[in-house]
Amino acid sequence: MRFRLFLNLAFMLPLIGTAHAAQNRIDTIRPDAPELAKHGDHGVGRLTLELTNPDQIDILNVGDTGDLPIYDRRLTVEVYYPAQRNAAPTPMATFLRDGETEVVLHGISAAGAEPDRTGAPYPLVLVSHGYPGNRFLMSHLAENLASKGYVTVSIDHTDSTYRDKAAFGSTLVNRPLDQIFVLDELERLSTEAGGPLNGLVDTERTGLIGYSMGGYGALIAAGAGVTDVAVDYDWGAPGTTLARHLAGSDSHEALVDDRLAAIVAIGPWGRERDFWNADGMAGLRVPTLFVAGSEDDISGYEGGIRRLWEEGTGADRHLLTFVSANHNAAAPIPAPAESYFFSETLGWSPFEHYADAVWDSVRMNNILQHFTTAFMDLHIKGDTDKAAYLDLVPKAEDGVHAVSEDGFPTDSHTYWAGFADRTAKGLRFETLSKDQNAK
Repeated sequence: MRFRLFLNLAFMLPLIGTAHAAQNRIDTIRPDAPELAKHGDHGVGRLTLELTNPDQIDILNVGDTGDLPIYDRRLTVEVYYPAQRNAAPTPMATFLRDGETEVVLHGISAAGAEPDRTGAPYPLVLVSHGYPGNRFLMSHLAENLASKGYVTVSIDHTDSTYRDKAAFGSTLVNRPLDQIFVLDELERLSTEAGGPLNGLVDTERTGLIGYSMGGYGALIAAGAGVTDVAVDYDWGAPGTTLARHLAGSDSHEALVDDRLAAIVAIGPWGRERDFWNADGMAGLRVPTLFVAGSEDDISGYEGGIRRLWEEGTGADRHLLTFVSANHNAAAPIPAPAESYFFSETLGWSPFEHYADAVWDSVRMNNILQHFTTAFMDLHIKGDTDKAAYLDLVPKAEDGVHAVSEDGFPTDSHTYWAGFADRTAKGLRFETLSKDQNAK
């Protein structure tokens, strides 16, 4: 009996795997998704670029002599852009968290599709993954924004991907440098005659979205500097290589880029490890949307992400909280079917890297798409109508849903803009203006 059961399972598992693989969709919009989560009017094209940042410090090979070896740092990026709507979507091949298992993702983008140049140039949004991650981890959001008239560029951060994860010090030093370098490269490519991005990208008002260590990098790029404590950690960046991002230093000031108009920092790391303090965070000078799970045990919540939001007094900022969610709140794509199985390489199921124990991933993705759209449209496109989606009763459950018989809000209606009745539960949205401290 046991032998027969084993044979049946052995026969069925490949079929189950095939069926589930076909369901690795990153573009699902649930019926209860908030209003701005839906895709925009553009088709979405996609292309892969290989970029090289010359003469960078080779952090992995810094020794005890004080010498700083130099190398050319290579980065792979995925560019999602507004395209003609007639191109059929093509799948995206990538890897799981174990760095070995190949998976195929299905969305709305078409590789090599003809750009829609009628609205060009389009504003730029950079997307920066965690440690480890890869350029497809937030592809749900990259595609979504591209359909709404943005060129979104998602970065594979060398030494920080599933395939090449290396010493943490490289991520600590290189993350904001990668982000600004890619911004510079997109500006160059947008003026390159005959190139695929010529005339397609406007970098003058750029957005930056970072998850975990991507959020750490985004804060540095937006003006917040790290502490002396962070520079001196023997387990961090070697020597004093992190000092270039020290709060108040000339090197950090030179990195901060006026083209950044808005950042979204999802689960940004480091406050509970004293990489940040109030003085360094006060240097934040770009409007920021912080996103967090209230039970984040990687970056921390009360003493971590929430504290960063409170201390970033140099900028207008919001904090979107998924109550009871952990570190995977909103950013990762839904767990691919292949991640459900135990990984010998990791010693655990890769599913844990993508999913949350309380919240549905698609639900969180849709909420993030909604708020990121409102935030970027307001600060990058200057669409002031989107401000209403960010002016909310802090605790969603305190909002009152009151509409007339013909469906229009009454004077007592305070429910969250863009959310249908009963669909904003479990969320908090709080706002602090520049120079305003939390009460």
